[in-house]
Amino acid sequence: MSFDKEKENGTISNTFYNHSLHQIYSANNSAFNPSPASSPSINNYPLSMYGNSSNANGNSGNSFGNRYSLSLQQQQQQQQQQQQQQQQQQQNQSMLGSHTPAEISAALASPSATPHLARQLTYAQISRQSSSPHHHARAAAAMARNTPVPSTVTITDPNDPNKSFANGNTSNTNNGSNNSNNIASTANNNSQTMTMKSSKEESEQTWTSLDMGGMGLKNISPIICNYKFLTALYINHNSLTYLMPSLSQLTNLKILDVSGNKLNMLPPELGLLCNLRELLAFDNNLVSLPVEFGNLYQLETLGLEGNPIQAELKNLLIKDGTQAVIMSLRENAPVTMPPPHREWLLVEGDTMDDPDKFTVLCYNILCQKYATSQAYGYTPSWALNWEYRKDLLVTEILGYNADIICLQEMEMGQYEDYFKEHFKMMGDYDSIFYPKTRAKTMSEKERRVVDGCATFYKTSRFRLIEQEHIEYNQKALQRSDFKQTVDIYNRVMNKDNIAVLVLLEDKNTNQRIVVANTHIHWDPSFADVKLVQAGVLMDEIKKFANSQVVLSGGRNSVHYNGVDKVPAIICGDFNSAPNSGVYEFISKGSIVQNHNDFGNHSYGTYTTEGLSHNFSFKSSYSHVGELPFTNYTPGFKSVLDYVWYTNNSLDVISLLGSIDKDYLSKVVGFPNAHFPSDHIPIMAELKFKTTRKESMKADFSSTINKNRSK
Repeated sequence: MSFDKEKENGTISNTFYNHSLHQIYSANNSAFNPSPASSPSINNYPLSMYGNSSNANGNSGNSFGNRYSLSLQQQQQQQQQQQQQQQQQQQNQSMLGSHTPAEISAALASPSATPHLARQLTYAQISRQSSSPHHHARAAAAMARNTPVPSTVTITDPNDPNKSFANGNTSNTNNGSNNSNNIASTANNNSQTMTMKSSKEESEQTWTSLDMGGMGLKNISPIICNYKFLTALYINHNSLTYLMPSLSQLTNLKILDVSGNKLNMLPPELGLLCNLRELLAFDNNLVSLPVEFGNLYQLETLGLEGNPIQAELKNLLIKDGTQAVIMSLRENAPVTMPPPHREWLLVEGDTMDDPDKFTVLCYNILCQKYATSQAYGYTPSWALNWEYRKDLLVTEILGYNADIICLQEMEMGQYEDYFKEHFKMMGDYDSIFYPKTRAKTMSEKERRVVDGCATFYKTSRFRLIEQEHIEYNQKALQRSDFKQTVDIYNRVMNKDNIAVLVLLEDKNTNQRIVVANTHIHWDPSFADVKLVQAGVLMDEIKKFANSQVVLSGGRNSVHYNGVDKVPAIICGDFNSAPNSGVYEFISKGSIVQNHNDFGNHSYGTYTTEGLSHNFSFKSSYSHVGELPFTNYTPGFKSVLDYVWYTNNSLDVISLLGSIDKDYLSKVVGFPNAHFPSDHIPIMAELKFKTTRKESMKADFSSTINKNRSK
């Protein structure tokens, strides 16, 4: 999921993958629903889910009044029902095995056949009919030949892909995509044009399926693992006894067919292929499945017919289907070893104690209402449980012992009931919290589940001077030039992101520092809104610093020669990658009015004159080229979180490093048993630059003259 997550609605797209087997199955078996069953489902069972179900008269079958008054006939009926259930279970176990077409037809006609069993047997029968060499490739070619071809054939000039010839007429083709427009607009820049053409060629890969089925192969070349663009790999009906773990590098695979081989096991690494919709392993020698397959949360079809699979897995697959098997593997998987502690990266200076040094931590902790199984299907339910995650979060955050902590997605109720007092008691922290704007329109009960930004600071190190709450949509509406644009009302006003500003004074040095904590809008299709919010943030920081630092400095406080000389830090989840307009604006101090992120939208002077600010902000992690990621999910891994600092008044001493690569190679995404959020905490050790008064030059001339006069 690109750029954070679709938290506003808490859902992800899970479209049923369209494959030839699905089409054949749907055509031949209309009585059964080809879509995957939700896990676990009991919709197809005549028995109640619970033992105390009501009878036809609405009375509980296990009520106290008739619990001991069953007649002998009723007891015999119960025993008979139990025997029938046991017989049905044994029949189901015997059904999932190697069968002839006639036996499969008989099994499908059996009253004990479930839709999931029918799906297994039918898919297996189709798979066995696909054992000829390159069957899938031949079927695709035949289908292509039967597809109607337009009478007009377009010929493209190989020297000019945009120039085409149709019926003798010359025309320029344009698919209307943003990529084509970008290439055309940068035609004068050779390097940019070559880069964009290269990316366009990669996105227009002409083939994404590879069929090596029915060839009698005993080994597969590792070169296949370099074809990371593959979405379907058929290596069925060969003589393979082993699958390479490196197949896990084909992360775009949606179909993997290894049926009809001699496999005794499947490599656990295949559990990293979390985009798989079909994993077909019919007619092998599989007895069990790796628990790592619990990561295959999008799997719709797990083909195991024709294998001596364990009875427990077999029964679960027959009764509840693929999703139930995957869920069982995920929920019951043992917890692996945690990664090594993250190392500190020394940027400059040393690790000696210095009263000018302090530490800042930034962390999106993942609000509980967003931590759903729909959004994080690869995470065990117990690891999504808030009590479990809360314990991990508190242990992790307090363990870093930062002087300043900026948290995003803090739920209002959790802050008031737990975090505020617990952090004060355990870490000597005072704090400020503000929820998102929507909380103002809600009842007291409803607003307690609204998330916001919380800033904690150690009272032994800092004292609070002032605080301010920024609502981006309200601040934007106060600008006269914004009120004249439709986009403000349609795109900015309905986003309720906020920022929290505090002015702290260091008890050791009397230095003052502005700390901003923010959470920018998540949706990548609203890059313009992110820029507007970043622009409003910088404007408000300037006003806040000017009024609170320059004018309100106490007698013992350090005074600054201008607002741009004030030490300042911005922490937050900006939902913007290092190549975004937001990053460019904050780090460079300006951005052009027609920047691509603005699109065709209008925002007053922002889109007529551009954005600018006078601060010298720099990303703390820019010293190491940024981290590999701060947000880690199967669909998206990138940097979204930053600790910005003013490099004319602060220095970065050290940084909390990245997570162990070997650990990450076995993990599909966060949260998991060891990481309670889909984000990771980032932390910087900073130091105030020395600001000493100009020293007085000694004047010995008067003393010399006095001595001479004597």
